[in-house]
Amino acid sequence: MLDHAQHDHLERDHGLQPLVRALAVTLIFLVAELVGGLVAHSLALLADAAHMLTDAGSLGFALLALWLSGRPETGKHSFGYHRGEILAALANAALLWLASGFFFWEAARRIQHPAHIQAGLTLGVGLAGLGANLVSATFLLKASRGNLNIRAAFLHAAGDALASVGVVVSAVIIMAFGWLRADPIATIVIGVLILWSTARLVWRTVAVLMEGTPHDVDVASLERTMLEADGVLQVHDLHAWALTSGYNVMTAHAVVKDGFPAAAREDLLDRLRHLIPERFPIHHITIQLEESSRCCDVEHRPVGSHAH
Repeated sequence: MLDHAQHDHLERDHGLQPLVRALAVTLIFLVAELVGGLVAHSLALLADAAHMLTDAGSLGFALLALWLSGRPETGKHSFGYHRGEILAALANAALLWLASGFFFWEAARRIQHPAHIQAGLTLGVGLAGLGANLVSATFLLKASRGNLNIRAAFLHAAGDALASVGVVVSAVIIMAFGWLRADPIATIVIGVLILWSTARLVWRTVAVLMEGTPHDVDVASLERTMLEADGVLQVHDLHAWALTSGYNVMTAHAVVKDGFPAAAREDLLDRLRHLIPERFPIHHITIQLEESSRCCDVEHRPVGSHAH
């Protein structure tokens, strides 16, 4: 079973370097796209710049979350600050949705009243932005596995790469056919991509905040595993939830026969603490042993039920 300090140290080492690299690349090309969008009068390019701004915010939130997760536990925050990652990921998604709403509105206005676009400049900046987003996404891809906040940053970069493709395509259409509405239409496509890429992320962050059972933990299978240990007669009040992405927690009451020896109790707890992490991605385990005569009607209580 990993302790909190070891887990935090591994997470920070795993995520810090790619986040810093991706943030540096994003900030450089954010400025380039912003200036290019203003000069070229391209709404799609400005939308992509705004998306890159939220990328930078996403990366900044991710770095903040790594710092928070490394802060020591306190009396008021006995689990530390791991949930900072989840809150940051949710804030990132909210920022993206707000930005999408603005650009939908502006794109609708420009479809009705097309504006002149410097397509050549838009194309050049769009290609540069595409390259920058691909570089950032590459930095974040490996680190995003098992960390919702870094995954949020990766989705920003990947979504912005797709958005840059839209910018490039719209610029080519304008250069070839002079169809100015290609720019706001590309903006709408970018907004749809933003909403689509963040929908699943929001669902997973809300599930963590609601303390839902982690998707990679089957509670029924977990109960059966506990019952495999010699001495366990029943299991009740079994709960599993995620403290943050990649850090699952469980508590349970295990019923043993009356007069179960104290030494055997310690051996049983040791077996359970080794058996459970071997089969499930659970990092913090709390198990209470109860004698059958002191457990009220346990045979009638399903897993997860409470006594009141």
